[in-house]
Amino acid sequence: MAGPAAPYSFKYFCTEPTGMRAFHSHERYEIFYFHGGKAEYLIGDKHFVLKPGDLIIMNGMTLHCPLVNPGDEYARTTLHFDAGHIASLLAPFPSVDVLKPFREYANLRLETSGDERKEVETVLARMAEFYRRRDPVSVNRFLLSLLDLLLLVLRLYENHAEKTGLTSEKERHVRRMIAYVESHYHEDFHLEQLENNLHLSKYYLSKIFKEVTGITLFKYLYRHRINQAKLLFLLDGKKSVTEVSFQVGFKHPAHFSRLFKAQVGCTPEEYRKMQARRTWANHS
Repeated sequence: MAGPAAPYSFKYFCTEPTGMRAFHSHERYEIFYFHGGKAEYLIGDKHFVLKPGDLIIMNGMTLHCPLVNPGDEYARTTLHFDAGHIASLLAPFPSVDVLKPFREYANLRLETSGDERKEVETVLARMAEFYRRRDPVSVNRFLLSLLDLLLLVLRLYENHAEKTGLTSEKERHVRRMIAYVESHYHEDFHLEQLENNLHLSKYYLSKIFKEVTGITLFKYLYRHRINQAKLLFLLDGKKSVTEVSFQVGFKHPAHFSRLFKAQVGCTPEEYRKMQARRTWANHS
């Protein structure tokens, strides 16, 4: 089950050090559960200070990275799975859309406590037991437990949406737009892409995005690109400004520098040098 061609991978209660910070992305959906310790998590420009019982769902395409100081406890469980494979398993149950949270919200922290937390941890422990075995019965019991976990995540998501008022049609469209931007921010971006992807008029999408968020879609896109650039400078101070500008989706470094200074308050080169000095000071 754990081979490179498997449609899923599962690591239960892992306490190994993470090593160097490394932002990464992947095509699989991911469920991350924090058992305990001290850690933070970055997903795109979202920053979470983790608490035991936190469960994060991710679409995988947005750059993400844990932040853990050497020597700190960091216990977590991670599950990566292929959405197409799960969809095929659910074919006999068309009335339940367990992948809805990953498509609608893309990246979200769900806080669990009490009975909810106990239920999540019970399901994860059961999955771990089946995952360790190699016999066909255990493989299928693992898959059934995986579906049980996804159903539990769906319930947690719906409870969260109800409590936070994330249920209006406009807000669902906007979340889908944000998820698309976070997955494709580094590409040449046109409203026609969103129109084709969401099957809604680009004029309507632009209107409701400004209405719900208070800013235009392209202002959000540029803000997200700049935040990604800051993260890249933080991770690798040797990257040039031009290299980073292209990597986050700008065609012209001058345009990147102008927007960066307007948002951050200094030029990209000044910011890069500042981060390099901080990194040197921390290791001296």
